[in-house]
Amino acid sequence: MFTKYGYTTIGITAIISFLLLVLGIFINNNIAKYGLFAVAIFLISFTLYFFRDPDRKPPVKDSIVVSPADGKVLFVKEVIAEEFIGGKATQISIFMSPLNVHVNRIPISGTVDYLEYIEGRYVAAFEDKASELNERSITGITNKNGKILFTQVAGFIARRIINNLAIGDKVNIGQRFGMIKFGSRVDVVAPLNWIPKVNKDELVAAGETILFELAE
Repeated sequence: MFTKYGYTTIGITAIISFLLLVLGIFINNNIAKYGLFAVAIFLISFTLYFFRDPDRKPPVKDSIVVSPADGKVLFVKEVIAEEFIGGKATQISIFMSPLNVHVNRIPISGTVDYLEYIEGRYVAAFEDKASELNERSITGITNKNGKILFTQVAGFIARRIINNLAIGDKVNIGQRFGMIKFGSRVDVVAPLNWIPKVNKDELVAAGETILFELAE
């Protein structure tokens, strides 16, 4: 299964790959011929792999926040979250390499109450300051248990953030809502009454891995 966010890119890559294959057929030099064949096969294979979109089954529980992205936990740290949260909070940052699934999913059920897009730079997504300097899309969700903020952060290679949400949308945990193309990062911020359930360097899966659980 492939994400709808990649249909255009897949189509363009398929055309380029086809043209390379046709060109290779008419070249007599075997090195050039098989070189073009290899490039064509690599382009379409990598594109299809990048835009894969496997089904996920979110945990059935109200008082949890799941990962919005596949990847590796970069940081688990306390921050001051003035926007939306309004105070001390815990931030969990997840780095997505080009080999991870890049479809992003809703971390908690509720209502979209905050959206902001900020133009910025393109420093490496694994740098701590990327969340303050880079292009990013910020989303806040409110439900009966409080507020959760999450940010899609563009990286050095990633230059295309997709976020299909709108203020007032009712969303469900694990629901697809967008992606960041070609390597990037997602930050999730929760008030201190949410307990982190992952550690630095841990691998997480979008829509399935529990990042936070509400304190008893």
